[in-house]
Amino acid sequence: MKTNRRCRALLAVSLNLMALLFSTTAFITTHWCEGTQRVPKPSCGKEKKTNCLNYGGNETANDTNQNVVHYSWETGDDRFLFRYFHTGIWYSCEENINAAGEKCRSFIDLAPASEKGVLWLSVVSEVLYIMLLVVGFSLMCLELFHSSSVIDGLKLNAFAAVFTVLSGLLGMVAHMMYTQVFQVTVSLGPEDWRPHSWDYGWSFCLAWGSFTCCMAASVTTLNSYTKTVIEFRHKRKVFEQGFREEQNFLDQEAIKYFRERTEEERAEAGDLRLQCLHSCSPN
Repeated sequence: MKTNRRCRALLAVSLNLMALLFSTTAFITTHWCEGTQRVPKPSCGKEKKTNCLNYGGNETANDTNQNVVHYSWETGDDRFLFRYFHTGIWYSCEENINAAGEKCRSFIDLAPASEKGVLWLSVVSEVLYIMLLVVGFSLMCLELFHSSSVIDGLKLNAFAAVFTVLSGLLGMVAHMMYTQVFQVTVSLGPEDWRPHSWDYGWSFCLAWGSFTCCMAASVTTLNSYTKTVIEFRHKRKVFEQGFREEQNFLDQEAIKYFRERTEEERAEAGDLRLQCLHSCSPN
């Protein structure tokens, strides 16, 4: 039983650690959502000769580079670029079309005023989610390595399960609130930021993977607690049943002993009476 309990505790600690690592990584990265933004091409110049608009005059550039587009009313979508962007809880980063690298903006500033409160609730919930995961992980480690008795281990197990379940619920709420805020920002956000197309990124997958590991850890911990309690109750029931049977056996043996002793005493008393009658009767 002790080996099985230790294996279940080790599995719960591993799942909790994975949930903690995944949630922390997702919280600090900017790939919750990613996609493309439709922006006008910049004007061509000395430093910019590709993916730009030529407003006339530079015929050499037009002859040598097919990516340069003459500005006219008939060019349509050729006047636009589709730049890559990715967004997290804190920042939204997008490809810089005028230079190498990326430029980032605060996603909190991009969110509509009506959604800023929900976004801050999502941030607070994410922080509490990670903190409760840390508390649950610490309790599980105490139960695994420093538990002096089974009863103390069960208490730590129960508290760890409660904290882990609470953290999982907070994490689920935080992820859903962030998704709602992002979808509203896509519709009502700044014109120069609104995505042309988007999808969820690997940080979003890590966040929900963390939630899955968290709930698996809580289920494992609760299963370990319940199974240990059931085993103890079964052992106690078997012990009490054996004790009752032994007590009944002893009681029956005592009754039999006293009954036999009473019969012997009666027989001895009868013999004494007979001897007394013989000795007292006249010859």
